[in-house]
Amino acid sequence: MRLTFLLGETTNGLRRNVSMTVSVVLVTMISMYLLGLGLLGQRQVDTMKDYWYDRVQVSIFLCVDKSIYPACAGTVTTDAQRAQIRSQLDSMKPPVKEYFYESQDEAFARFKEQFKNSPLGTQATKRAFADSFRVSLTDASKFDVIASSFQGAPGVGKVQDQKQLLNRFFSFMNVVSWSAIALAILMVVCVVLLMATTIRQTAFSRRRETGIMRLVGASNATIQLPFVMETVVSSILGAGLALTLLWATVRYGVSGYLSRALLDTAFIGVPDVLAVGPWILGGVMGLAVVTSWLTLRRYLRV
Repeated sequence: MRLTFLLGETTNGLRRNVSMTVSVVLVTMISMYLLGLGLLGQRQVDTMKDYWYDRVQVSIFLCVDKSIYPACAGTVTTDAQRAQIRSQLDSMKPPVKEYFYESQDEAFARFKEQFKNSPLGTQATKRAFADSFRVSLTDASKFDVIASSFQGAPGVGKVQDQKQLLNRFFSFMNVVSWSAIALAILMVVCVVLLMATTIRQTAFSRRRETGIMRLVGASNATIQLPFVMETVVSSILGAGLALTLLWATVRYGVSGYLSRALLDTAFIGVPDVLAVGPWILGGVMGLAVVTSWLTLRRYLRV
């Protein structure tokens, strides 16, 4: 088959079915954009895990007046108990990397500042906070060592691992990203149905041309390949637009705005878009070829 003939037939087909071509491009763009968001969401969760788990802290909350911790039983941590906790932390390096002490007043003031634009900031009471030692670990998995050493010790109300709180957040993020992927899969089904419908209508409109080509001895590949190429071109255009949107979202939304607004958080970047790009393009091309081939086998008798 001559390349000029294939390109000419593909171009003519795209021109004669502009509305259907645009539909395939748009639906492909939306579905691949959603799929890309889901994949990037997974990469963002992994990036944040690596970033935050290295910075995770163990909080050793002490007993204060009217403490909310049952282990305190109405008692208040004494200076001697507080000094004993310091001494024990100093003797546990490693796994203790470093620690600092935060008073009840400091904890309450920090919370009020963080949530100054939230109803929580006005509703919170000082009683909900306590003196604490914030402990950074050389290995976040060594929480059990700290917990077993201080849980139930005199003057200690509670030992809390931030990793447990982060796991809840990351679980929520995973649900969001998987939901985006599920929605993208539904959109992919729409793309497949639209591709099949487009090919069916195109094949029907060209049945006379197809009959003539059969009479002059054209092979199956000669007749079918232009239909396949039209679908592949439309799909690649849609995937290209989706990747452009993903690039803009990450470049200006994530790496641009969010990274400046949240300086203490690690975010994905343009290299992550480049990493998922080949998978999206390859998947779209494979989907277009398979859908075209199966549809032509059924609706284009050659």
